[in-house]
Amino acid sequence: MMKSKRTKPASEVLLYADSESSADMLYFGEVFVPDPFIAFSCEGKRVAVVSQLEFGRVRAESRFDEVLSLEELARESDRKHGYPAGLILHLAKKFRIRRFRVAADFPCGLAFKLKEAGLKFDIEEGALFPERELKSDEEAKLIREGNMASSAGFRVVEKILRESEIRKGYLYHGGRRLTSEQVQEAIAVACLKRGAVAANTIVAGGDQACDPHCRGTGPLRANELIIVDIFPRVAKSGYHGDMTRTYLKGRATEAQKALYNTVFEAEQNSLAEHRSGKSASRIYKDVVKFFNEKGYTTRRDNGVPVGFIHGLGHGLGLAVHEPPRVNPSGSRLRKGQVITVEPGLYYPGLGGVRVEDVIRVTTGKPEMLSSHPYRWQIR
Repeated sequence: MMKSKRTKPASEVLLYADSESSADMLYFGEVFVPDPFIAFSCEGKRVAVVSQLEFGRVRAESRFDEVLSLEELARESDRKHGYPAGLILHLAKKFRIRRFRVAADFPCGLAFKLKEAGLKFDIEEGALFPERELKSDEEAKLIREGNMASSAGFRVVEKILRESEIRKGYLYHGGRRLTSEQVQEAIAVACLKRGAVAANTIVAGGDQACDPHCRGTGPLRANELIIVDIFPRVAKSGYHGDMTRTYLKGRATEAQKALYNTVFEAEQNSLAEHRSGKSASRIYKDVVKFFNEKGYTTRRDNGVPVGFIHGLGHGLGLAVHEPPRVNPSGSRLRKGQVITVEPGLYYPGLGGVRVEDVIRVTTGKPEMLSSHPYRWQIR
């Protein structure tokens, strides 16, 4: 396990969050709880404090070594400082914990209350659980499941585009004008059938696709590039998939073909470069150099950034975006990291292209955790 740097004595971990939105809490307890609760470590054991509503389920389904009743402890806790501060102070005394370690996103108001009451804690500068960055075989399998859901979404998109008709420059499906929202809904249904929830899916055509995180709204046009980015969360495990494909219904221009082919070549070339010991910043800079050599520069046009305007990739797991980052400041890659590889080019008036897959870093050829064809022109 990689240990983070600390100048103070080692301390026990303390969390106060729900595990639906906190990847750290979900990792720590491996159970979904929709409301914030207290969890901490004590001499190698994981302890949770939950209400009677959640008590039986958490004790049966989680990885916590001990599950305590909120209602029973509330009678003993320090009422002067309220909940949850008073209960945390009581737990520290009860378990003889002198110091806690908390994440940088620990609730600020609660932290101030605990500090004023005299509780000592360290704010972790890096990740609370650095070991989350290196994925096990089981975690890789769960991420692959997420990407299988993404692939199911792409199959639906391709079916819709094949079935669509072109009328006066717009796409029509089932007798009505096709919109980004209709395709997003179809993707959501396809992912649900695979046991995953697809939220904030991107289906952006034309100039909308030139804003990389624009979800896309309104009618989809023929002969325009359409970026589809699907990053579903597997309901059972909480792990994500994350894949992007770019489509065009109709006839592509030579400029559109050149843009797509350049991004695709960059993606395929950089996939192989992701291996243990390689500099993430070097991989990113090589892609920038490749784009520049092909004539696709990154700049500002009328104050708007165009070209390759984001990083090459990011870590993927219980969160959609987590360490490491493959960007200008990226560090050396390590075996076990799961990373997206997603170069993109964006030029309003021409359109945007992004192609994304997911790999796990090894000492040699990376392990592919995503798979879907790259069919982009649909007649």
